Amino acid sequence: MNPSVLVTGGSRGIGAAAAVLAAQRGWDVAINYTRDAAAAERVAAQVRAAGRRALVIQADVAEEAEVLAMFAAVDREFGALRGLVNNAGVVDLPARVDEMSLQRLQRMFAINLTGSFLCAREAVRRMSSKHGGAGGAIVNLSSAAARLGSPGQYVDYAASKAGIDLLTLGLAREVATEGIRVNAVRPGIIDTDIHASGGLPDRARQVAPMVPMQRAGSAEEVAQAIVWLLSDEASYTTGTVLDVTGGR
Repeated sequence: MNPSVLVTGGSRGIGAAAAVLAAQRGWDVAINYTRDAAAAERVAAQVRAAGRRALVIQADVAEEAEVLAMFAAVDREFGALRGLVNNAGVVDLPARVDEMSLQRLQRMFAINLTGSFLCAREAVRRMSSKHGGAGGAIVNLSSAAARLGSPGQYVDYAASKAGIDLLTLGLAREVATEGIRVNAVRPGIIDTDIHASGGLPDRARQVAPMVPMQRAGSAEEVAQAIVWLLSDEASYTTGTVLDVTGGR
C-alpha cells in the first residue's frame, strides 16, 4: 500500500505542483479544493498518470464540519494518512491596516490560520502513536511575508503566515516523540495566480528585480521542498521553516 497525503488547496499553484510531484514520488494523493472542481480533476488526472490513486474532495478548511468530512473521506478511500500539506490560503486586495474591515480579517485568519490548525489537529489524531497511528509528516505553507511584514499591502496575510511559523514550531515539539514531523516551507515571490486573486496579476514580474536571484520562483521549485520534507530523507528534520525565496 502506498503512503497517502492530503494536499489542501491542491487544485492550483503550489498545491497542484506538490500533489503531482508527490504522486511521482510514490504517494497516493487526496486533492482538496474549494470552488474549481474541474481544476482539481485535472490535477487528479496527473496523479493517476503517475500510477497513483487520486481522491478529489471539496471542502472549505475554515469550516470545521467540512474539515471533518474531508478527513473521513480520506479515511474511507486511503485508510491510514501519512502526510498533510497545509497549503490552502488566500490573499486580499492591497490595503493598509487602517483600511481593513472586520470581515476581511476574519476571512484571512479563518482560512489561513484556523483552517491549518483544524487540518493539523485531524492529521495528528490519525498519525500520532498516542492515538494508535503509525506516524507521518505535516508540511505547512508559510510565506516570506511572515518576516517581511508586507506593509501597505497584506499585513493581515503576513500575520496569518507568522502564525503558521509558530504553529509549526510548537506542534513539532508537541508531537516529536509521537512519530510525527512538522515543518513549513516559506515561499518568496512565486509565479502563480494567487497574485491575480489579490489584485496584482503582474506582481511576480514587477517584484523580481528585488530578489537576489533576479527572478520569481516556480510552483514546482516550492513543491520540491515540500515533498522532500514529507519524505523519509527528512527523517531528522522537524520544527524547521525552510525558505524558498531566491535569497530574499
